Amino acid sequence: MSGRECAYEAVRRDGVLRIRRSGTEWLSSGWNGGRWTSDCAYNLSVPDGWGQQDLGTYIVDRLDRAGFGVRERDCGDGRCGERKRRRTVDGDNGDEDDCRAQPGPALLTGVDIDDARGARCGSVTAYATAGISNPAALPMDPSGGSLPARESAAERVSTVHTEENPDADASTDADGSEPGTGTVNVIVGTTRELALGALTNLLAVATEAKTATLLAETGFPGTTTDAVIVGHDPTGRRAEFSGSATAVGAATRACVREAVRASLQAHYRDAEFGLPPSVEGAAYGVSTEVEATVFRPPSGALAKGDSERPASPDDGA
Repeated sequence: MSGRECAYEAVRRDGVLRIRRSGTEWLSSGWNGGRWTSDCAYNLSVPDGWGQQDLGTYIVDRLDRAGFGVRERDCGDGRCGERKRRRTVDGDNGDEDDCRAQPGPALLTGVDIDDARGARCGSVTAYATAGISNPAALPMDPSGGSLPARESAAERVSTVHTEENPDADASTDADGSEPGTGTVNVIVGTTRELALGALTNLLAVATEAKTATLLAETGFPGTTTDAVIVGHDPTGRRAEFSGSATAVGAATRACVREAVRASLQAHYRDAEFGLPPSVEGAAYGVSTEVEATVFRPPSGALAKGDSERPASPDDGA
């Protein structure tokens, strides 16, 4: 960090990466996501064979065990010092007084937290963990297949974000050896204050940078369980926009690129199983072979008394 203190400081402990900046407003695409106001965001590594279903309890217990959680004995009058109120789109403030509430947005991964890497540029800091055992390919020339059935391999892929996990037989390769671990998690924070739309857009900018980096490094645009958290400082210098041409957007792209690339290199440096050569060669790879129907949205002014109707494939391409 060239001797400078990281604006979003992080620490690894007991399989948990905590990213901290006081009073941060976060937006998460992960489990129990949405908008949060909290001092911290977390990335937790889950063990092999993990099959936990009650994710809320699991996350709180893991944070407590690592010394990061909200403990009842710290609350005194019943209100915790750490701001843990979850701010949602519909205005629900969530667990305001629950002393066992999750203290901030959290992501889950099968990648060892020791393989996490961070990068900093300008006002932005990013952290990433990256593994590609469950790549999700998007061919530009799909075969035209049908949507996968509920019980297909695509639905049984290991995914901590939807509480679904493979059974014991699905967790090994054909020769019985253990596969590598997957999921690409990215957490980005800026010291700037972002307008509401700019914070939402930053999630897209970070995801785009993750996708571009993974395509260049692995040939896949992502995995089946990727998630991103972005945060801003509501007391910082305001930025109305966060697109790729802005200082915040460009710094985010650079940070995500470097953090994801470095984590990939760390994760696969000494791994027995390297990057999968193809979807077919991956432990839990999926490819979107279904082809959607293209149509042209209708045009023209409504006649008096007419009502809107949704566009349909019958409107033509």
